[in-house]
Amino acid sequence: MSRKPFFYDVTLRDGNQALKKPWNTKQKEIIFNQLVTLGVQGIEVGFSGSSDMDFEACQHLANIAPDNIVISGLARAVERDIIKVAEAIKNANRPRIHTFIAMSPFNMEHVLRKDPKDVRKIAVTAVKYAKSLLGEKGEVQFSVEHFGDCRENLSFVIDSLQEIAAAGAKVFNLPNTVERTRPLEFVNMIKEVRNALPENVIVAVHCHNDLGMATATTVESYFVGADQLECSLNGLGERAGNTNLYEVATSLHNCSVEIPLNMSKIYESAVLVAEMSEIEIYEKSPLIGPDALAHRSGIHQDGAMKTKNMEKGAYRPIHPSLIGRDDDEHLGFTSQSGKTAVYEIITRAGYPITTEEAIRITPSIKEKAEKIGELPTESILEIYFKEIFDVKGLFKFLEFTKINDVEKEKYKLRFSYNEKEFEEIGQGDGPLESCLSALSQAGFPQKLAHYEQLALGEDTRGVAADAMTIIHLMSPDGEKVVCRGIDHSTAKANVKAIFNGLNLIYNKKLSEIKSAK
Repeated sequence: MSRKPFFYDVTLRDGNQALKKPWNTKQKEIIFNQLVTLGVQGIEVGFSGSSDMDFEACQHLANIAPDNIVISGLARAVERDIIKVAEAIKNANRPRIHTFIAMSPFNMEHVLRKDPKDVRKIAVTAVKYAKSLLGEKGEVQFSVEHFGDCRENLSFVIDSLQEIAAAGAKVFNLPNTVERTRPLEFVNMIKEVRNALPENVIVAVHCHNDLGMATATTVESYFVGADQLECSLNGLGERAGNTNLYEVATSLHNCSVEIPLNMSKIYESAVLVAEMSEIEIYEKSPLIGPDALAHRSGIHQDGAMKTKNMEKGAYRPIHPSLIGRDDDEHLGFTSQSGKTAVYEIITRAGYPITTEEAIRITPSIKEKAEKIGELPTESILEIYFKEIFDVKGLFKFLEFTKINDVEKEKYKLRFSYNEKEFEEIGQGDGPLESCLSALSQAGFPQKLAHYEQLALGEDTRGVAADAMTIIHLMSPDGEKVVCRGIDHSTAKANVKAIFNGLNLIYNKKLSEIKSAK
């Protein structure tokens, strides 16, 4: 769609007024500068008639505003409020007075306690007065407060807006002041008003999130003709908040709408606002929440990892970099997780593991997760070291020492099998072959299919790093296993790897025998 949305931010007004401790001028300036960095086209800087502090803040922000940004202030449809706004924002290059009054039958009767004709007259008078103060430099925005409750008197609202347009209003904001029904009902009302108003006026929507559908309502309103989308950072606003700017922008982006924002600044904006407002980002918040990139189900983890380097992910709406998140998809291990999470968590922690090894240790990790819930990486690594580097079984490694012999390299191997102790002298080209030689003499021949040596922790510990041996062993009957050993001594790491392999092979044989019975 070639029509660009106009993002009008209300964080400094609607968001600020909902805070337990509203921001002062200095704090507002920090948020204001972030909005400029983010690239919003319009900023409602405050309600200058509410207090001297807010007036000063509005005035200051108008004075420092870039020339290309609309600077707006809110005023009730009364003369003193309108004067306050005009005075506060007069130095902005693009000033806008935003005035409003409720037109829903319920509010006119029970809150305003005025006849609809009188309400219309107040609105027209307020817009004319605001326009007279701004002249040709600025523009007037008019809001039908509680527009979402105007279904039964929509024709009255449309007639009123046509008069208000003639009085000088350029922007008509149609708020869902309290979200009560499904988005489609509100969107259909937006469409009807848009079709009834002159083409040269701008229709805006301002949706509250009382039922959790403000984003959907705002996005769909855009597609039926609303150009100005009123949103706030982190969804700040009265009660359950306002439309979340990040969600709207991202949703439209995914619909191939050109977004005139610096979207890579979204995440840093969210973090800043959370800190400034003292309202933490909910862990399940779309896009910005800590859990927004987390996967705990084994099925989801598998799909996420298979598509982790793709622009489109199996279980994420965008690539995190679009909104400036430099963290990757996170796998949390619970009783619902599987081998993919084990493999990824251990690999990301900097330790080697094969898929087969991940499958082997997953049951033990699941068993622990069933007792305590999501496991920290440290707990998973604890099981990894225990089950990969210290495999329990019938074989127990006891001693491996070099024998001084000027002619051949020999080693004494002492071990037990099924509690029977063996002591053999093995010889060969190095400790690995000598150990296999000794085992063969004891009646446990194994074939070495692959050998690898790594330094574990070399980056942080240097020469004090542990030696890790990775061996692929093959028994006489063709059984092949990957086994590892770790020790300060390379020779002992080799032997430990072999004995871990022996226990893996014989444990499997015992299991098969039991199953056959």
